[in-house]
Amino acid sequence: MGKRILFFGLTLCLAGCQDQANGGGGGSRDQITAVGSSTVYPFTTLVAESFVANNPDAKAPVIESTGTGAGMKLFCAGVGAGHPDIEDASRRMKRSEYAACRNNGVGPVMEVQVGIDGIAFAEAKNGPGMTLTPADLYRALAAAPLGRPNTAKVWRDVNPALPATPIQVYGPPATSGTRDALAELILTRGCEAIDPRAKTLDPEAHKALCTRVREDGVYVDAGENDNLIVQKLAANPNAIGVFGYSYLEQNLGTVDGVAINGVKPTYATIAAGAYPGSRPLYVYVKKAHLRAIPGLATFLKLYAAAWGPDGPLVRRGLIAAPEAVRAKAAAVVANETPLNPAELGS
Repeated sequence: MGKRILFFGLTLCLAGCQDQANGGGGGSRDQITAVGSSTVYPFTTLVAESFVANNPDAKAPVIESTGTGAGMKLFCAGVGAGHPDIEDASRRMKRSEYAACRNNGVGPVMEVQVGIDGIAFAEAKNGPGMTLTPADLYRALAAAPLGRPNTAKVWRDVNPALPATPIQVYGPPATSGTRDALAELILTRGCEAIDPRAKTLDPEAHKALCTRVREDGVYVDAGENDNLIVQKLAANPNAIGVFGYSYLEQNLGTVDGVAINGVKPTYATIAAGAYPGSRPLYVYVKKAHLRAIPGLATFLKLYAAAWGPDGPLVRRGLIAAPEAVRAKAAAVVANETPLNPAELGS
């Protein structure tokens, strides 16, 4: 289930926003709204707390955790008071999503990289002490590894060096950016390592071979609530969980990170790019809403002020981006620079 937080307790608000953004959605709104990634959710929530603390007369932002893909659909559905201002994303916007935004009159859009995260694999403290590779995970989770239906039941079926414990993986749903990262950073890497023909396939055939996840109960869609995955690992010590690194860091008393290619997910290994599951995190913002929604421009500046190595977002579990990336993102916020769609992938 998605999470939703609305910071109550305020009785004063800024003057109501007139629906200046081309009339989309109708009506007016005087509070910031954000949707999207469960991974980025805690960071945008923290910025919302800072926004309320610094602007006591403002209405508190509404932040919803819908998953990156579902959030993109909401974000790109239109402009105006009936549509969100911000999309939290644990992957980059796709060209097809930008086209949907454009077709619905949304644009230009700002793309702001707020930091780095790792797609972390974890097990309970009393788990089997797994060490995996992308090839192991591909053989365990793909619907049709090497083009054949997946019949692996225990980890030893995919690698004789692994224990004979049942394969049980709790992870995000198909709408999640974390699921996209699992496909792109781990499953694709494992697929192409053991099946040379994979790189020659057309996109649909590649997806079927490399990134389609089995649906026989081995991979369990745990929804957008990453804390629920942590709870499931405690109840099932032989299982593996998949979520953003920040949730691993916040629960190190309960779970351990699983090494991939001999590298454990830590702040240092993800920041250095040594851990295979490293990925950028973004927020997308409608330029048409910057003037129409009270406080939105200020909200973005608070984000930029918080994402440094010594900032509060890192203390919440974010991994600070390299200095050059932070400088570029800060310039996008300061200059309200729109995204160039030519830079987007498919």
